[in-house]
Amino acid sequence: MSNAESDYRYRKRRVKLDRQREFRLGEGRISGYSSVFLGALSLLAVLAYLYPSYLTTIELRQVYDAGALQKVLKYGMYFSLLFGVLTLVLRRHKRLGITGIGLTLIAFALGGYSIPVGPVEPRRLSLGVDWLILALLGSVFVFMTLEKLFPKYRNQVIMRPEWDLDLFYFCLNHLLISAILIYGNYHASHFHWAVSPAVKQSVQSIPLLLQVALIILCADFVLYWEHRLYHEVSWLWPVHAVHHSVEHMDWLAGSRGHFLQVFSERAMVLVPLYLLGPDQAALDIYVVFAALQAVLIHSNLRFTFGPLKYVFVTPQFHHWHHSSEKPAIDTNYSAHTVLFDRLFNSYHMPEEHWPAEYGTTRRLPRSVIGQMLYPITALVKRSRGAPPPH
Repeated sequence: MSNAESDYRYRKRRVKLDRQREFRLGEGRISGYSSVFLGALSLLAVLAYLYPSYLTTIELRQVYDAGALQKVLKYGMYFSLLFGVLTLVLRRHKRLGITGIGLTLIAFALGGYSIPVGPVEPRRLSLGVDWLILALLGSVFVFMTLEKLFPKYRNQVIMRPEWDLDLFYFCLNHLLISAILIYGNYHASHFHWAVSPAVKQSVQSIPLLLQVALIILCADFVLYWEHRLYHEVSWLWPVHAVHHSVEHMDWLAGSRGHFLQVFSERAMVLVPLYLLGPDQAALDIYVVFAALQAVLIHSNLRFTFGPLKYVFVTPQFHHWHHSSEKPAIDTNYSAHTVLFDRLFNSYHMPEEHWPAEYGTTRRLPRSVIGQMLYPITALVKRSRGAPPPH
């Protein structure tokens, strides 16, 4: 630790409980939002069953049983109606109850959970509605539950400031998954000249878990340097600053990101995977690991993970990356392990402390349009002599 860091006076983060946004039993908000949530997902699922070629992805269709998932859809639709009726009975937040019931009735009118499942005409480019539904359901039930049971900041409510903005990013990133994969594979294919059959054979000959470990290290090396460039190259920073503009960390926070960064990250990380040529099973394990870790490290969880924090990126480690406090700026670039931050002197982990402040040192626009245009507006301001915020 440098002298500047050792002299820094760390503070505790103060989160004031927002009574207006807090969920409390008996008020109708919990049942109302549950009805809208399940009703909206039910309608999306019905549309995906009606137009699978356009609204589902080839990669995910190979993994799940569409017929079996209709049983899940059935329960989701009926629970949406149940929660909607309960909201009306409680006589508060009636609009939420009416909206949830209305969405579900539309889903029933379009065929509900009885739409025949058959062969799907393959299309490379489609909207990932299936990715969105499954990822949102899983994230809400797993990470939101964990955050309420083991929160780092207990007073931080579920619908914290700008939750709707980050939910939009979450939905957009999952809906565009086909386009992201197509672009990433196209980018990786440019490295066909570097593919070695001998390397591929050697990688596939080692045990599965060792293949996964190798993938994690190679992907982490690429992601580390890409991430570091976004921070330390001044004309790239405004793109990445959108991700850092989030000021309240939770399972949704990691979804915020400029589309240029989202596409570039997926493209770059596919290169080492393409060159290694591991077994498909190893790739599948890595994808699940990376997806879960990406949500976990942004979460509002107090877990320190014991000795694992000296190997893997954890919430505390990554929260410091998002801090706007001086000792933490431009540190903790790694996505999977802490190895490369230690090797390249960018490691910051005061183990007894968590950040007091998150976000950029100067606030970015708070709308999607403003944030998407921010790299351009920042470039214009920079041409006039104004430094970009950090």
